[in-house]
Amino acid sequence: MTIYKRLRDLREDADKTQTEIAEYLGTTAQYYGKYEKGERELPFSRAILLAEFYNVSLDYLAGRSVFKRGQSLTEEEEALIKNWRGLSERNRGKIEYHMEELLKSQKRAEETAKKTRKTSRKP
Repeated sequence: MTIYKRLRDLREDADKTQTEIAEYLGTTAQYYGKYEKGERELPFSRAILLAEFYNVSLDYLAGRSVFKRGQSLTEEEEALIKNWRGLSERNRGKIEYHMEELLKSQKRAEETAKKTRKTSRKP
């Protein structure tokens, strides 16, 4: 389940130990470690405390959102999702293929631009 990986990732990103987070929650490091491993269910009250501590939404903590702070979609993003849902499976596959190709092309262009900037700086 995503929540357990998120717990560890958030803790590590905050440069905290399991002991520090356990103390904040009022439990032991051993018990907290079981939350991160998925061996124990994280009580809702502790999930709220962790969401507040890390300044993330409960949806993010639970793996229900990729947005850390409950951000919402723009109108353009909502329109894209609506259009996506109207596509057949085959056409979705075509879009995914073209999107991957565009992303690769964009990455190559960015890398080329970066190399050009580096060589233009040399004396």
